[in-house]
Amino acid sequence: MFQFDRVNWEQLAMLWAPTLLKAAAVLLIGLWLARRLTNLVPKALGRFGLDPMLGDFTRNVVYIASVVIIVVVALGTLGVQTAPLLAVIGTAGLAIGLALKDSLSNIAAGVMLVTLRPFRVGDVVNVAGQTGTVREVRIFQSVLEGPDKQLFTIPNNLITADVITNLTTQGVRRVELVIGIGYGDDIEQARQVALAQVRADARVLDEPGADAVVYELGDNSVNLGIRCFVQSSDWFGTKTSLLERIKVAFDGAGINIPYPQRDTHLYLYDESGKRTSLPAPAPANDAPDAA
Repeated sequence: MFQFDRVNWEQLAMLWAPTLLKAAAVLLIGLWLARRLTNLVPKALGRFGLDPMLGDFTRNVVYIASVVIIVVVALGTLGVQTAPLLAVIGTAGLAIGLALKDSLSNIAAGVMLVTLRPFRVGDVVNVAGQTGTVREVRIFQSVLEGPDKQLFTIPNNLITADVITNLTTQGVRRVELVIGIGYGDDIEQARQVALAQVRADARVLDEPGADAVVYELGDNSVNLGIRCFVQSSDWFGTKTSLLERIKVAFDGAGINIPYPQRDTHLYLYDESGKRTSLPAPAPANDAPDAA
């Protein structure tokens, strides 16, 4: 049975202290250098004109790989045989990879995003049912900032498996308003009133030109499609402003914006099933009953 009181702890400490200190120094200095050097990766790639998204993704991958190498070197300093250790790490990596196949698909999707670059950091995109500004593409997830400053963390494989809509790359975006007018209103008059409000807005681009067309003959209204192009950054503000201005202009011109309505017809039938006319309403009795 092992007896602790017979161990010469002082001699053992003197024997292992230099090795432990050396391994600790390798670990701490290695981690410090890995952090400092990997932080330089985005700057270095940025000097070559590469996307910041690629720099951040590469930094994360390089840092994780560096940590694994530093730990192996530190263990080797302690006298641990690293060859069997590497074999164990490889086997464990295979087992973990099979268990975490979904996570690996996120890594592969992240590589596709930084390689194919359907969007860049700062672009406004619509992905996986969320719309926001791209802030970062990580190894497993991408981070979007929504219009209300909320952050969306979306797995990369959900992004690549669905349609990616980039709202920024073209620089301009179309404002499309669908406004209904009454069937008794003059379509040409409504078109001119709407276009006058659109062209009066300085944010609306001259090319491509604005237009107003009949989209649909609806159940309750003639639906006009009023379309124009603006800078992507002006899209929301221009849309809300034009909606208000066109409503006010239509009111001033006597053009109705109808709301849904239905006509209800009531029919009465006698005992034989023959339709009869509605009974006349009883005359109002304005005078009080005589006592």
